[in-house]
Amino acid sequence: MDEPIPVIRAVDQGIARLLPDVDHAHAWLLTVDGAPQSYVDLDDPTHLEFEYARRLAHVLDTAAGPGPLDLLHLGGGALTLPRYAAATRPGSRQRVVDADRQLIRLVNEYLPLPDGSGITVRAADARAALEATEPSSVDVLIADVFGGTRVPAHLTTVQYARAAARVLRPHGVYVANLADRAPFGFLRSQLATLGAVFAQLCLIAEPTVLRGRRFGNTILAGSQAELPVAEIARRAAADAFPARVEHGCALERLTGDAQPVQDGAAVPSPEPPDGAFTLG
Repeated sequence: MDEPIPVIRAVDQGIARLLPDVDHAHAWLLTVDGAPQSYVDLDDPTHLEFEYARRLAHVLDTAAGPGPLDLLHLGGGALTLPRYAAATRPGSRQRVVDADRQLIRLVNEYLPLPDGSGITVRAADARAALEATEPSSVDVLIADVFGGTRVPAHLTTVQYARAAARVLRPHGVYVANLADRAPFGFLRSQLATLGAVFAQLCLIAEPTVLRGRRFGNTILAGSQAELPVAEIARRAAADAFPARVEHGCALERLTGDAQPVQDGAAVPSPEPPDGAFTLG
């Protein structure tokens, strides 16, 4: 049987590479311009290689009731989290929005979704698609949108957060993958922004990131309902790279005097330092 070979293709946002995992016959790493975007094991969609993906899944697993869900994913990549949700919550209806039309085609060609997955994917701007979504139609909204290695500015504002809250059901949860480093100017602004819209927030991050020792991913969840902070913390602490969950007064201290971001004053998340997310 022939060994899988890497696939290299120009997509809308750069050069995409699908790299086979030599230790797993049907597992692939997706990078764009050298930055890791997704890891997918077609034989086991519940396997989440990246820590940030596991932390998103902790929120998905614990913050929503059992059974099928209506999910909206802003940012698709290789569809790691939609595949995970389809496997762990069969019968869920999932919509995925990604601005990179060529990347969608690449993933569909080489990493196709199984029949009956309940996942639909379309090319569109994340905020435009969000604003066109029916109110109170989504149980969990997962935002994992990076233009290259930065969260786009128009997905960081109070107006965007209000659009996210509008589409969620009363107990719905918004969860976002962000990235920053000390002194956390971007993260603090996002805490203030989401805190102006959602009644409950929690933050998941590795202690080394929170202590300012390195640039890294942080997961921020918001809801109008109470979040299962203790269960999320238990799961995050059990990961191979344990993470800490902050909420309540700890988040208020971290937010400090940061102000919510308004349309017209927004900027993308900070540029990662050289080598932070780049392979080889």
